[in-house]
Amino acid sequence: MQEEKKQLEILLLDYFKRSYPAFPMGKALPSESPDFVIRMKNKNLLGLELTRLNPASALDPDAKGIREIQFREGFIALTKELFERDSELKLFVKFLFSENEKLTASRELSVAAILSNLIRKQVQGKKESSFFQVAVHKSNLPVGINELLIVHHPKLKTAIWERSNNLGISNNVIKDIRESIHKKDEKLRLYQKQHLNYYWLLITTDHLRGVKSFNLSNKIINHDFQSRFQQVFLFDLLKAKVVQLV
Repeated sequence: MQEEKKQLEILLLDYFKRSYPAFPMGKALPSESPDFVIRMKNKNLLGLELTRLNPASALDPDAKGIREIQFREGFIALTKELFERDSELKLFVKFLFSENEKLTASRELSVAAILSNLIRKQVQGKKESSFFQVAVHKSNLPVGINELLIVHHPKLKTAIWERSNNLGISNNVIKDIRESIHKKDEKLRLYQKQHLNYYWLLITTDHLRGVKSFNLSNKIINHDFQSRFQQVFLFDLLKAKVVQLV
């Protein structure tokens, strides 16, 4: 499990670097506390810590919600199985399901077959030894699926296919971001024992959304966050969008 976690961190770091043009040039070395040390071209050392936005304020699903989650996870497992019958690629795949036009059991097999073929076409011709990322939007997906994220990294040896926002939907996004920063700020003293020049925090989220989603991005951008890290970023994986918080 720890090895799989580090493989995913490497994938997310490369995805972030490609989505944030101002990322400094240099060699990224996997580490612990922080997760990576970047040896910059000017000889400075940048410590980068990754964390996932945990919607601690999310409401627990009711019995109907639990059944919906179980159905969606079974659907993802079926799609993955169909894809891997003809491909050995290990992919990181995120499914964003529609809440307005929900996938039904009667369409499960046909939609799984459509999606497995679609993913197969999206990765066709891609080099197994390279990083690549593909986002498929609603207009190109069957009813019931709003977005699909496909990422490949040669370091990823275990396929990870899962629901977007599988930790829940935040009831207070600002509070949850602030709590994520606070928890990592408390550990910064440990990281500073390495005497690096800079420390950055990267908070990832599958798809930035909340129970109250009105102007959510603008609300975050205009909010004043505080941290002992020199820079803090929020990275929306489905949109490949980076927001600097500090």
